[in-house]
Amino acid sequence: MSQISTATPSTTRGRPGYTREDVIRIAVNQFNTHGYEATSMGSLATTLGVTKSAIYHHITSKEEIMVAATDQALESLFDVIDSAQELDGNAKDRLTAAIGGATLVLCENPENVTLLLRLRGNTEVEKQILERRRAITRKLIQFVADAQAEGAVHSDLDAGMVARLTFGMINSIVEWYRPDGSTSPEELSKLMPDFVFKGISTH
Repeated sequence: MSQISTATPSTTRGRPGYTREDVIRIAVNQFNTHGYEATSMGSLATTLGVTKSAIYHHITSKEEIMVAATDQALESLFDVIDSAQELDGNAKDRLTAAIGGATLVLCENPENVTLLLRLRGNTEVEKQILERRRAITRKLIQFVADAQAEGAVHSDLDAGMVARLTFGMINSIVEWYRPDGSTSPEELSKLMPDFVFKGISTH
């Protein structure tokens, strides 16, 4: 069987091994394909072609994999929020940056974000992850409310509804977007804010 290695695949000799990052990436794919609960460490070992003890040398549990993968997605989204908050422009500029940045994150990290979106809070760890996800939603709601105060967004709309509908549209990207398609992640990240603000109307 192959062995899990701390070296990159290009530096291993003979039959290639797996780095910790490789194991997490492949495990997340298995979680998204078969379900987190349905994927065991044993089935993951079989997929990798290694022994369970080889996995446990670097990964202690499925929860560790879930936390590592969702942390990457969450930290990227929090970076987007922080960058938007630091902009010198107006509230609409900050909301635009948040929408575009979140779109880019989903295009570039579809597997990790998919896992994040599918969590249901069945364990304490999942509940903690979901609370962090809700914190990002609250930030977007505030961006919307600030834009309403400036007159850039209709004030008669509920800010929470607008934020959640916007995030819902962005989150759907993981279901259909393909990086080898006609639209690049950068192009889509610019298109999404325009779509939110202008919609598809010709008027």
